[in-house]
Amino acid sequence: MSKVTVDLQMAFDGTGVPTEALFEAWAEAAWQDENPTEVTIRIVDNDESRELNHQYRDKDKPTNVLSFPFEAPAGITVPLAGDLVICAPVVEQEAREQSKDAVAHWAHMVVHGMLHLQGYDHVENNEAEVMEALEIRLLAQLGFANPYEAEETEPDS
Repeated sequence: MSKVTVDLQMAFDGTGVPTEALFEAWAEAAWQDENPTEVTIRIVDNDESRELNHQYRDKDKPTNVLSFPFEAPAGITVPLAGDLVICAPVVEQEAREQSKDAVAHWAHMVVHGMLHLQGYDHVENNEAEVMEALEIRLLAQLGFANPYEAEETEPDS
C-alpha cells in the first residue's frame, strides 16, 4: 500500500513532463515517515513560477521547485505534507545546461521538494550536507546518479 497520495496538477501545456506514476514513485521514495500523507505536485510554466517565487521568496525569476509545507491549525491532524510547484521549462533547461538526463533531474526536484516538506533544509552548511546526503541515497535507490557530482547548482526551494 502506498504511503503517499499524489495529486498531480498540470498547469503547463508543453511536453517532456514525466508520467504521474513516476511522480508517485519519486514522492513515495522520498517520504521518510511511516504515516501516510498526501502531496500536491503542480507543474507550471515560467510565469506562474516567477510569480510564486517573487511572492514567497522575493526573487523575481522562475525557479525549479518551490515547496509549501502544510501547517495544520492547532488541534487539527490532517495527513497533508503540502504542495510542490515544479517549473517544467526551468527543469528542462537546467538538465540541458548541466548535461543531465531530464528524467533524473525531474526525480531530483521531487525528492528535494519532498524533503523540504518534511523539514529538511539547506540554508546552513551542516543542514545542506545532511539533506544532500539523503537526496543522493534516495536517488541512488531509484537508480539515479548523484545529482551533485556534475554541478554545483542546488535546487532553489
